[in-house]
Amino acid sequence: MFANPFRTWYQIYPLPKIPPCPAILCCFHLLNFNMSILCSLFALSLLASAPGSVFTLSTLTAGSSLSVEKSEDVLISPSGIFSAGFHPVGDNAYGFAIWFNKPSCSSNCTIVWMANRDFPVNGKSSKLLLQENGNLILTDAKKSTAWSTKTESLSPSQLHLLDIGNLVLDNSEGKVLWQSFDSPTDTLLPRQPLTRDTQLVSSRGRTNLSSGFYKLFFDNDNVLSLLYDGPEISSVYWPYPWLLSYEAGRFPYNSSRTALLDNLGKFSSSDNFTALSIDYGVSLQRRLTLDFDGNVRIYSREVGGTNWIVSWQALTEPCRVHGICGPNSTCGYDPITGTKCTCLPRYKMKNTTDWAYGCEPENEVSCGNDTETRFVLLPHAEFYGYDYGYYPNYTLRMCETVCLGMCNCKAFQFKYITYGSNNDLVTACYPKILLYNGQQWPGFEGQVYVKVSTKTLFSDIKETTPISGLDCSGELVSLAGRDYPKDHENGTLKFIRWFATALGAVEMVIILFAWCFLVNSHKNSGEPRQGYHLMAAGFKRFTYSELKQATRNFSHEIGRGAGGIVYKGVLSDNRVAAIKLLNVAVQGEAEFLAEISTIGKLNHMNLIEILGYCAEGKQRLLVYEFMEHGSLAENVSSKTLDWKKRFEIALGTARGLAYLHEECLEWVLHCDVKPQNILLDSNYQPKVSDFGLSKLLNRGDRENTSFTGIRGTRGYMAPEWVFNLPITSKVDVYSYGIVILEMVTGRGPLVGSNSAQSGDENDDRTLVAWVRDKRGTANDNVSWIEDVIDPKLDGKYDTVKMETLVSLALQCVEEDKDARPTMSKAVEMLHSHENDV
Repeated sequence: MFANPFRTWYQIYPLPKIPPCPAILCCFHLLNFNMSILCSLFALSLLASAPGSVFTLSTLTAGSSLSVEKSEDVLISPSGIFSAGFHPVGDNAYGFAIWFNKPSCSSNCTIVWMANRDFPVNGKSSKLLLQENGNLILTDAKKSTAWSTKTESLSPSQLHLLDIGNLVLDNSEGKVLWQSFDSPTDTLLPRQPLTRDTQLVSSRGRTNLSSGFYKLFFDNDNVLSLLYDGPEISSVYWPYPWLLSYEAGRFPYNSSRTALLDNLGKFSSSDNFTALSIDYGVSLQRRLTLDFDGNVRIYSREVGGTNWIVSWQALTEPCRVHGICGPNSTCGYDPITGTKCTCLPRYKMKNTTDWAYGCEPENEVSCGNDTETRFVLLPHAEFYGYDYGYYPNYTLRMCETVCLGMCNCKAFQFKYITYGSNNDLVTACYPKILLYNGQQWPGFEGQVYVKVSTKTLFSDIKETTPISGLDCSGELVSLAGRDYPKDHENGTLKFIRWFATALGAVEMVIILFAWCFLVNSHKNSGEPRQGYHLMAAGFKRFTYSELKQATRNFSHEIGRGAGGIVYKGVLSDNRVAAIKLLNVAVQGEAEFLAEISTIGKLNHMNLIEILGYCAEGKQRLLVYEFMEHGSLAENVSSKTLDWKKRFEIALGTARGLAYLHEECLEWVLHCDVKPQNILLDSNYQPKVSDFGLSKLLNRGDRENTSFTGIRGTRGYMAPEWVFNLPITSKVDVYSYGIVILEMVTGRGPLVGSNSAQSGDENDDRTLVAWVRDKRGTANDNVSWIEDVIDPKLDGKYDTVKMETLVSLALQCVEEDKDARPTMSKAVEMLHSHENDV
């Protein structure tokens, strides 16, 4: 009895249970019976295109092989639950895979592992060979090695498939040389652990089994996370990135990094995450799969059954998955029709075969020409992240003005929020510099105004473009197959192939018809979380050669420090950037992505923007926006910084540090606040830089806010570092106070550091001691302020406001950390005088 050659892949993405139709089943049984006879007489060679249901091998011994051309060359587990063999993945392209075989599957077998998902082999002459030296290799038509275990053994080795679905290569001494459980693809089976060294990677599509854009792995905070690693950006989207670990119910302070699905339907992780399937406690066939749509699901089915059911999924709202519709588009979900992707008004699909690349504008928006720019309303919509800033109590017209004044503003979010100590209801504006992760649903009260060109805008401002939906009858990505030259066929074989294709097409149409009309409809549980979210992690991935070319072989150095060397470069889109070559220990790429993903969550209008990264070989680089006026250190001794600019720099720097300490993740400490790390843009607005390098360079030192070594720069370091006291955010407060005193006085951390101008060549007092002495010996408040003020201000300052700033700085540099204010308190003190400057 030969295997049915007409396999489809629809069952790897489970269908709802459909009552069987006797007439249809009868037709299918008759067709299958007739086809079996035809195949047995005329087309034996065709049957090698699918995993067979006849199993003659239980163990592959050293020197033996499995051939892609022999349907009987399939390994079977002792109880017949799993099979391993060649499976078609494209036109004359095959992968070596493991699939469920009990109940026996003549078609629609559920793949749980594949060796060469990104390098399919030829349907002719390809083999899986266990060499005498213990190495298991997959050869591509005798020409090259598509995959290998890279193992060695002096004693005889053998390959066998266990009933738990684990393909094991061991030797006669019982030593396991390799096992498939240690290198999963997109699926975990019961008793198969997910560890710090493994990850799940989704498939590219429902029928395209090559590696996709989504990963399930443990990040460097020991938290089980879902990552979107798309063509241009990367971002973590589960747990929700705006939540702290404890808010998401996770416990990061562990080192085991292990997750496991048991036989009863419980999925648990070492970070305190636990999920129970809806049929928990019943002995069923189970699997956990990271599907191509970015959602993790537990599937189960009865022993002897044919259909899988979804018994748990990580995200109940499909549009919360990052990158599902690509940039410049919105995602909507309907329980009947499913997920819909829609281009923004006056945008079109960038790649009509793949939504992952999103949409692009029909006409580029001109910068600085307001007469050719309009805003189109997108109601009930939001875009997560990429906010340039936050403008409370702004009118719609004021928000339009802000966005028009920014060339990189693509749109702005406009909504009501509660603001102030009285929780007043006011409108707020959030300019967007990129439009990723868009969602649109009737229940959302906010609205987005998209900046478009008027060159093709002839209708009303509220017009929208037609919805371009995801068609449930197919997928918009091409198969990642491989076309090989085929042997000449006679007319009979061509007819049989044509008939087989037609029969498979009829079967697929019937199945898809049932899928589209009987899909399991369910409501989204839980209201979508609203509110203001700062820029989420999203970066362009650069190659090392790109950055080497951009910096002209790293020839123009503009700064250096403990974190690395900074070079000036020009990117391919002609943007000038600062490119930092990090002094960081070599990490795995997934771990480095998790690191910069966390740094991306820290973005703020007073923190330097990260444009991209490179993780290639041993090289780790970060690409920053370029600051025209360099660092505060380069400007503090010049006359370009008047009193107003100095006050705004003090306020902006305080806002950036307050965000790091309190508005984002409480443990984020800068640890090296100094003028060299405060950069100034074209308007002399400050941006704190190197705020994430403490995390990148010293991952193991931050637990319980204890540090193994002194950090920072002499003159700006808090006493806690010297006396080995607990390190808190107050070390940054101390350094900030020194920076403010330096801006006010024009002197360095040591009074004699500016001896040429001050005449204090022999004064070895610290700047703090010098200012305190001046205050202590003065007869009144006015005289001591005049004694410490920078002479370059030429007396052009407000004495009261100057005294406020100096008093704040002296509070910040108190030896007792508890006597220092928080950075949010510092912002409050300065903000009260901001409009008076």
